[in-house]
Amino acid sequence: MSNANLELNNVTVTFQDGQERLTVLDNLDFTAEPGQLTFVVGESGSGKSTLLSVAAGLIQPDSGTATLGGVEINDEVRRDKIGMIFQQANLISALNVRDQLLVTDHLRGMKPRKNRADELLAAVGLEDLGDRDMKALSGGQRQRVGIARALMGEPELVLADEPTAALDHERSEDIVALLRWLVEDRGIACGFVTHDRSLITEGDAVFEMDKRAAALV
Repeated sequence: MSNANLELNNVTVTFQDGQERLTVLDNLDFTAEPGQLTFVVGESGSGKSTLLSVAAGLIQPDSGTATLGGVEINDEVRRDKIGMIFQQANLISALNVRDQLLVTDHLRGMKPRKNRADELLAAVGLEDLGDRDMKALSGGQRQRVGIARALMGEPELVLADEPTAALDHERSEDIVALLRWLVEDRGIACGFVTHDRSLITEGDAVFEMDKRAAALV
């Protein structure tokens, strides 16, 4: 189990917008603790996806730091310690369900771990579907594959960018409940961007953002 906090300290991110410089994140502080979902909510344009990109090491902030377990997030940390879940599952149509997970081992230069893949597919309720083609899966099942794939590298942090946006409410609740259980069970930190506040339950951490400021509530 991981005990690594995600911490963004005094993070500022700006982008060029025509003749002006637009500040998206302004001296932002953010923490996601292991063992719980930390929901990132707020209006469009408030910087939610930018926050996740900084946390993933995909955007270098103008100032401030992003660390995982006290280690500055870089390409190596992202590859070895961070799992990503996207709005669209971004699966490879030519691969079956199990191979969607095994390809991550190939990308890391590791020997494919079939037992690890099957253990994770069982954890997300797809234990009998390892050999199934992707076209035979529902949208909710595809997102379950995406969650299992994100956990394949035994990450200390999972970042989810609106992974339920394309699902109906019942399927969305199922996916969030599954991810909540996995995060608690494995002691993983998780930042979860969503527009759907109804998915949040008592005990979840919530980070509220708007176009002027961000605050933990």
